[in-house]
Amino acid sequence: MLTESEILRYDRQILVRGIGEEGQRKLKAARVVIVGSGGLGTPAALYLAAAGVGTIRVIDGDDVELSNLNRQVLHWQKDIGRKKTESISEKLRQLNSDISIDPIQEMITEANVCQLVSGFHIILDGTDNLETRFLLNTAAIRERIPFVHGAVYGFEGRVSVIVPGKTPCLGCVYRGPIPKQKSPIIGVTAAVVGSLQATEAIKYILGLGQPLTNQLLVYNGLRMRFATLTIKRDPNCSYCSHL
Repeated sequence: MLTESEILRYDRQILVRGIGEEGQRKLKAARVVIVGSGGLGTPAALYLAAAGVGTIRVIDGDDVELSNLNRQVLHWQKDIGRKKTESISEKLRQLNSDISIDPIQEMITEANVCQLVSGFHIILDGTDNLETRFLLNTAAIRERIPFVHGAVYGFEGRVSVIVPGKTPCLGCVYRGPIPKQKSPIIGVTAAVVGSLQATEAIKYILGLGQPLTNQLLVYNGLRMRFATLTIKRDPNCSYCSHL
């Protein structure tokens, strides 16, 4: 049930066609895990919390650094040296005290990834390297949890929704050796992509619209263009071909 306070808080959102109070209750019951509280994770978490997603787990093992502040909008100068999960959870609770924020100060590893995402309705990729993304991809497949992938490079961004057993996985899209170099990022690109990821998560929870399944959305901020590429499952994919 929604409280009187929640009905007032989400008044404009409830008016959106297809949401209503029933959709708001779905958001309240939803459990989303965000891996990474950086350039992608912070805007995504901000808008999921504002929308009333009932439980948000944020996983990150890093501390806030000065070099984070051009793009990680929920970490501020006063937070430098703090654990990122402490910093982001403080801001999210100040924004919406009606929801549950579950900060996990750990690095994602092969040993812990399945345990950390198990029981959640959707995984949101807020990481900054393919190595960790492939760990999340494996966990999503094993746990059969939908996975919203996002990535940024300079003024370019990418978003896709992976549904294990039904769509291509990350291994179908990215092939070959995993690069480990530091990626250039401008904050506005991360804001766009993180917001798009939050949009896809909300749509999936509500069952509204057309999710970015079997598609890779490519955003080019310099030309202000969006392109949608069709992607297909690789029958020989080492991650998902057994499904």
